Amino acid sequence: MSTDVPHIFIDISRLLSRARNPIPTGIDRVEYEYVHYLLQNEAERLTCVAFHPIGGIAPLPTHAVRKFLHVMGQVWGGDVTLRSRLPRLALRLTQSVLLSRWTVPRYRGKSVYLLVSHHHLTHPRAIERFLSRHGSLFVPMVHDLIPLEFPEYARPSEPLRHARRMETVSRLANGVIVPAKAVAQSLASYMQGRSAQDHVYVVPHGLHLELSQSSGRLPSRLPADGRPYFVCLGTIEPRKNHLLLLHLWRTMVEDIGQAAPRLILVGRRGWENENILDMLERCPALQGNVLEYNDLSDPDVVNLLQGSLGLLFPSFSEGFGLPLAEALVLGIPAICSDIPVFHEVAGDNATYIDPTDGPAWLKAIETLMTGKAENRAPSHTLHTNLFNWPRQVAAGIAVVDKTAALSSRTGEIDPAR
Repeated sequence: MSTDVPHIFIDISRLLSRARNPIPTGIDRVEYEYVHYLLQNEAERLTCVAFHPIGGIAPLPTHAVRKFLHVMGQVWGGDVTLRSRLPRLALRLTQSVLLSRWTVPRYRGKSVYLLVSHHHLTHPRAIERFLSRHGSLFVPMVHDLIPLEFPEYARPSEPLRHARRMETVSRLANGVIVPAKAVAQSLASYMQGRSAQDHVYVVPHGLHLELSQSSGRLPSRLPADGRPYFVCLGTIEPRKNHLLLLHLWRTMVEDIGQAAPRLILVGRRGWENENILDMLERCPALQGNVLEYNDLSDPDVVNLLQGSLGLLFPSFSEGFGLPLAEALVLGIPAICSDIPVFHEVAGDNATYIDPTDGPAWLKAIETLMTGKAENRAPSHTLHTNLFNWPRQVAAGIAVVDKTAALSSRTGEIDPAR
């Protein structure tokens, strides 16, 4: 290994905390893909670490991390037989933090602590102790600032917690990775006088879509009547604006009955969603016409999207918008909110509508139903390379290396920090 590149401590705390959830969120997938890529391509300069409330941040045994990641990938791919095994593997790794804190020697070479989730950014002292112990630089990933910009869509305690996270980033980070220019612009005002242009780097996310392995089989619970359908992907919460679609579907069903396509909601149930759940469970017009799936595997989601009339994504705010990117790569038409980050992701390959303009959404949906929309499917080849995970992780690691190189020249590294 070249002496010019830094050793990388990558944190897998979020993956460990999510071991009981068989279906990944977008941030889960990001952390998984970064760790997987580094283990496959940069293992000689990699140490996986994790946070424990008592033990702080400490290294983990690489062989155990590989085993955990392999099982997690199988579970996310639909292997239900391994679901009970994953939490046990996570528990052993978490317990090993307490042991390795005292038994692993300090690393004194050039190094970077890479945290690609928001996990434990509210514990800056633990991060500071780790950086001081190893003389490391700190490169976190900030996925969004939604709790600060749109507190009405977050849990009541989340805005304050996110403000603490951003304070940690501003004070300790030597470089910051964000998934979109829109996030970089939002982050700039929280950098406490530091130039965001010099410290913040835009690296879009990749996608985990094994298109060549797609079977084309729809989930077994989907009615086999051949009725057309649209898909909405995302956690069921107010920010995702499911209510807009539910009201539109009630209107369509009342107007045209079974001639209306189905709406399929894919995502776990989130928070403060009582109005959404009331409609799903109690509105007569939606019964059998709107279906909800909370635990689909990655292959099931691919198959579902490929068989759909299109993706509907009326979210009020997003840090990136992985479902939109998924639709682009699959060549599926998408109708989405007219917000800056979606334009970054999709360019001219989506239909943009104000998330509050119900009549415009209904008109666009009806246009796709007739099959008469111009340029119905986005360009496949244009976006396949753009959202390739290995390529995007390599770009993120290039940010790590650049941050280390710049800090070496400016004398920013301070082992006694």
